[in-house]
Amino acid sequence: MASGSAFLQLVVSGLSAGSIYALTALGFNIVFKSTGAMNFAQGEWVVLGGMVAAMLFSSFGMVGLACVVAVSVVMVVGFVSERLVIWPLKRPTPLLITLVSIGLAISTRGLIMLVLGKQPVGFPGFSRAETIDLGGVVLQTQALWIFGITVVFLLLSQLFFEHTILGKALRAAASDREAASIVGIRVERTVMLSFVISAFAGALAGAIVTPLTLASYDQGVMFGFKGFSAAMLGGIGSLPGAVVGGLALGLLEAFGSFYISSDLKDAIAFAVLLAILFARPSGLLGRPEVVKV
Repeated sequence: MASGSAFLQLVVSGLSAGSIYALTALGFNIVFKSTGAMNFAQGEWVVLGGMVAAMLFSSFGMVGLACVVAVSVVMVVGFVSERLVIWPLKRPTPLLITLVSIGLAISTRGLIMLVLGKQPVGFPGFSRAETIDLGGVVLQTQALWIFGITVVFLLLSQLFFEHTILGKALRAAASDREAASIVGIRVERTVMLSFVISAFAGALAGAIVTPLTLASYDQGVMFGFKGFSAAMLGGIGSLPGAVVGGLALGLLEAFGSFYISSDLKDAIAFAVLLAILFARPSGLLGRPEVVKV
């Protein structure tokens, strides 16, 4: 049985990891809300954001600038990927986009390995003090940055999709491509924009988590799978659900590792995904998508 301080330490650890899963899940849900498809290259964009940020930091030693440039680079990669892989499709159905994204993920992982190397890389956190001791609970300051940035991104994404014309256009294009085209929405541009925003979310997650975990070319599969599990747990298409699912998955991993076995940490995400698919496929906060204009 864990003591009070150990229990709080597990909560802090779980929320820290869960925030990254939540940010990755937000990327999945942004593409889903815009296209009805799943983008399985999301995990590779997380890795790419972290590795590019580390490379840039080693060159000029400024953490903030390195992260901003890295996120911008990955957004360009997201744009180019959509233009080269998705846009040429004659009938880009959600299933076809999902399948093509798997090939995109494999190609991106290979390019990351060839260009950026196989060695894990990292850089310092955003704050000078690495940890804060709060009554016996050691809190990493980078974890606060991760949690805060995730919440801000969720709020901005929710405002974008619910209260802007462009956000509603993205959702309408996902609901009915032909009807959206009839009313003047350029569907191909909404798909492109969704991939750029998704790449932004992935790169942001990679840039803020790398100071804690380091980044390596082969982490993309696990980041992507856990982000997908978090999205399913919270509800595909629900942005608040992505955060709830990510934080819940992080807490389940932390407590499962402590009370059961640390060897089963990654298996918990598989168990959660299977359980949610059998028990509640719509997720905790999932509901049919309705666009109000």
